[in-house]
Amino acid sequence: MAADLTDFALALAAAEPACVPSATFFPEDGVLDSVRSALERDAREFKVHAQVGGFDLREPILDAAWGLLTDACVPVVVHVGSGPVPRIGFTGPDKLEGVMRRHPNLTAVVAHLGMPEYAEFLGLAEQYPRLHLDTTMAFTDFFEAVAPFPSNLLPRLAALGDRVVLGSDFPNIPYPYAHQLEALERLRDREPRLDDGWLRGACWFNGLRLIGD
Repeated sequence: MAADLTDFALALAAAEPACVPSATFFPEDGVLDSVRSALERDAREFKVHAQVGGFDLREPILDAAWGLLTDACVPVVVHVGSGPVPRIGFTGPDKLEGVMRRHPNLTAVVAHLGMPEYAEFLGLAEQYPRLHLDTTMAFTDFFEAVAPFPSNLLPRLAALGDRVVLGSDFPNIPYPYAHQLEALERLRDREPRLDDGWLRGACWFNGLRLIGD
């Protein structure tokens, strides 16, 4: 299934130049060859969802693939936070920490700011200079009702301004797309350093630096 998803995503990007060539992988026989093949076909980002896929990022069979992606400097979006529903054994900051400890230069992007383990994933980003956080659903009214982002963590988020990137999950969201942007813009009312410069980085320049033109 992972190979089929990668084939579909790369074919879509080839047909639609506005799409970023993307890929995925799974802890199974042949995973290293699959990742190498995707890179050879110009994949510029990968995504893995430990919660949906039901696997531990630290599984030994993935180690060489993480190493290959580290060397290639290709970003990997990882959904490994325990929200919206924890999956014991597969989610939590310790899973990504184990990977980063072995591959400290991996360009990882934590989906949903790691919701609800915000503080723990912020700590990992502070420790590993190529670890990023994405804003998917974060700070929206929908997310704040179930897993509010603690105000005392906002200064730390501001300090990581060059490693926060816009995420949306559009169109699979229960609110208008613009609300994600509005939710980020109103953060300045809670932390002045989350200003226009921070927004420009998060909403455009940081992501552009990760995936290129």
